[in-house]
Amino acid sequence: MYFKQITVPGLGCFSYAIGCPGAKAMAVVDPKRDIQDYLDISREEGMKITHIIDTHVHADHVSGAHELRAATGAEIMMYESSPVDFRFSKVAEGQQLEIGNARMEFMHTPGHTPDALSVLVTDLSRSEEPWMILTGDVLFVGDIGRPDLAGSEVIEDQVRNLHNTLYNKFAKLPDYLEVFPAHGMGSLCGKGMSSKTSSTLGFERKHNPMLQFASFDEFHKAMTGDYPARPKSFTHIISTNKDGAPLLECCPLEKALPPERFAERIQEGTLVIDTRDTAAFGGFHIPGSLNIGFEKQLANWVGMVVPPDADLLLVVEDKDAYDAMTTELHRIGYDRIFGYLAGGISAWLLSGRDLEKLDQFSASELRGLAGDKNLNIVDVRTPGEVKGGIIPGAKHTPLTEVLEKGLPLPKEARTVVYCGSGYRSNIAASALKKQGYENVHSLAGGITAWTRAGFPLD
Repeated sequence: MYFKQITVPGLGCFSYAIGCPGAKAMAVVDPKRDIQDYLDISREEGMKITHIIDTHVHADHVSGAHELRAATGAEIMMYESSPVDFRFSKVAEGQQLEIGNARMEFMHTPGHTPDALSVLVTDLSRSEEPWMILTGDVLFVGDIGRPDLAGSEVIEDQVRNLHNTLYNKFAKLPDYLEVFPAHGMGSLCGKGMSSKTSSTLGFERKHNPMLQFASFDEFHKAMTGDYPARPKSFTHIISTNKDGAPLLECCPLEKALPPERFAERIQEGTLVIDTRDTAAFGGFHIPGSLNIGFEKQLANWVGMVVPPDADLLLVVEDKDAYDAMTTELHRIGYDRIFGYLAGGISAWLLSGRDLEKLDQFSASELRGLAGDKNLNIVDVRTPGEVKGGIIPGAKHTPLTEVLEKGLPLPKEARTVVYCGSGYRSNIAASALKKQGYENVHSLAGGITAWTRAGFPLD
């Protein structure tokens, strides 16, 4: 049997190739939208991709099932009642798929979504007993799937389903089963995932905090509490996956736009995302652009900040950075990308067009302004982060609230925003400038720089 886990850093997505070189065939489970990795495995290992399995309708990334079917002709398999509007092979509880020495048995495991599958995998060349279980989004390493994404109207059913799957259905499975989930650290489909990419069922039963509740009431209380903020992109991604994602060949063609055409597109209402680092953006940037630096969790932050149907332009360092950025955006359903600024910000500067700055305060500069009643300091971190202390005099307004409502301050008020390292504060500050806040600044290095400088917290 052939088995390989394929990871997507940042989004925390895991997909799987399972097959049999002897049978010259393989299946792909939960494929990402950019499918070259699977095509490479198929070619290098001499296995034709014959089946594509989606364990559920994903909320945080666009499925690559249709891209892969178009490239290979493989059939798409999902649970029989999956609420999708495209052709697929319906899978029932207990149904099996055999590809040479690889056997896959399907289990209906609702809770994260009502129509979720888990897949028991057996290597028949070694044993008739299953070796591992692909748990989709119902069980992670160190966490479990959140039950709220299907909608508040079904949350009670979802919590009961999740409890039944984890505490009853999985209880019948042996401890030795290796657990391979559809997500790991970085995903917003849970809230406490381990950085480890696999585990065993026995270890999770013993050490996963979400499998330790003594009663359903305790489990219910935990499952109806706070979850990570739901990005704007999730509803769009769910809808895209239900309809069937359009092929990437239908997306706008790559365009390296000169400054004059770039400016025309801005005038037409196209949104500019500047992917440079915080210092570069602070030095000079195009008025009205959003700073979402190209870091490993970029896709999650784009999903928080940018409407999924927005027309987009990118400011990047070069063509390679543009290609990498578009891949990240396509994974979460942001397909209306109309090009990048040819020559980068230097070309814009040399064209004589307007530029803006985002002043970066150092920790010592901010410390020197202690007691200035005309200065507003805003902490945009999460509620959990601020429990460790905040900068004296700061007010806490989470980033998600800043993005949605702005600040309860006059737009001319002098304001410094900060986060953990400066990444999110630049997102917040650039969004506030776009909303009309005239005198907003960012703390370079965030609270990390503040504490390392030896300054106190409240």
